[in-house]
Amino acid sequence: MRFNRILLSATLVVVALVLQVSVLARLQLPGAVPDLMLLVVLALAFVYGHVGGALIGFGAGLLADLAPPADHAAGRYALVLCVIGYLAGLVRPEKGQIRSAFVPMAAVVAAALGSTLLYAGVGALVGDTAARHVGLGGLLFTAAVYDLLLAPFTVPLVMWLARRADNDPLAETRDGGTDVAAGWITSGTGLRIGGQRGGLRVKAARNRAGRAGRIKGVKRL
Repeated sequence: MRFNRILLSATLVVVALVLQVSVLARLQLPGAVPDLMLLVVLALAFVYGHVGGALIGFGAGLLADLAPPADHAAGRYALVLCVIGYLAGLVRPEKGQIRSAFVPMAAVVAAALGSTLLYAGVGALVGDTAARHVGLGGLLFTAAVYDLLLAPFTVPLVMWLARRADNDPLAETRDGGTDVAAGWITSGTGLRIGGQRGGLRVKAARNRAGRAGRIKGVKRL
């Protein structure tokens, strides 16, 4: 991975972990805790692909495993986010452009459900039954709802930052399509200012050529 990718990913992961531990975890919401780190991993995987998503997910999960007040075996959440980051990177199309908000929203719900199930499954293998007092069904429902509500304010911003750090022209548009990072919350108007200016220049050049032809014709007479 490039140095700017590593620096940006590490910064976003640390900020997400601090916010999740110091703010979101203290809201005392029923059921699951909104997983800001999961959303950051998803957004970066949408931009960097499955390899980058897996590496970022593993590093983010390992940091969460070691950061206090972690009460589970180290490596448990690293495995979960590594798998989620890899699978989310596979959603990224070849051209790197996601034209519909439905794809990332569906990926957020699938990741919330999948990470909760995988985390509970790994916990069952190591004898951790801490989630039984809430119930797996309640955890799945609240995790999906909280992450889906938080995603529109997190995923587009992280994707935009990742592409700006890479100097990727997809931060705006490519092939006439509007990328979801630029227009998740608000629907696009379909206007392309650069294309319009180019069209106006071409039209003006044609008008000048037509006028020149008419003037030459007058001179020949």
